[in-house]
Amino acid sequence: MAPLIELSGITKSYGHVDALNGVDLTLHDNEIIGLIGDNGAGKSTLIKILSGVETFDKGTMRIGGAAVDPGRHTVKTARDMGIETVFQDKSLGESQPIWRNFFMGRHRTNPLGMIRVAHEKKEAMKVLTKIIGLKGAGLSADAPVSVLSGGERQGLAIGRAMYFNARVVILDEPTTALAVKEVDKVLGFAKALKTEGKSGIFVSHNLHHVHDVVDRFLFLQRGRVVHEARKADETPESLMATLMKWS
Repeated sequence: MAPLIELSGITKSYGHVDALNGVDLTLHDNEIIGLIGDNGAGKSTLIKILSGVETFDKGTMRIGGAAVDPGRHTVKTARDMGIETVFQDKSLGESQPIWRNFFMGRHRTNPLGMIRVAHEKKEAMKVLTKIIGLKGAGLSADAPVSVLSGGERQGLAIGRAMYFNARVVILDEPTTALAVKEVDKVLGFAKALKTEGKSGIFVSHNLHHVHDVVDRFLFLQRGRVVHEARKADETPESLMATLMKWS
């Protein structure tokens, strides 16, 4: 079976700055990989290319075995090919109800073009409670996002990505600025990807969080993959030693 994602020799430059320089990456079915590297290593550029926000200059990209045309790869085509990305800002409307955020930009409509409100509320709550595992007496489809904790907002964003037939969910720094209890929730949400038969890419500066979730690690430095390892061969401490070696 072909890898879900296969990158070969991917390069991306901004003027005279090489953000990515010959990056190779593979992601297999029901696997989560962690991207590790200092600021400026190329992590953000790489996930933007995968998610269709940016294009690449050279190299080849295959998603589900199908070649990707860099000139036509957009957020929509990435989603159509099964890639959903939860960026650091999560793109949630604070004053909007949970169900509207869940279906934002992709509402289900009836033959008259009207939003199927009852259906969307039911579907949103099913995913958030049964798959993601959100709990709370005040949790309802009509509650505004502002009542959710930071971890619960990440759960909403991850659940939304999983619902729309994603095969791969990319998580960009999902535990940043969260309290310990909220971090535990988010790591649980990330692990739920594999339970639901999905694959993922987990980007984080926290090596303990990465080690807890992923199966394999890729270290980026100055736009290149400089080291790759499997979870069974690493500890958070050895990951830190490798990171320091290449910094």
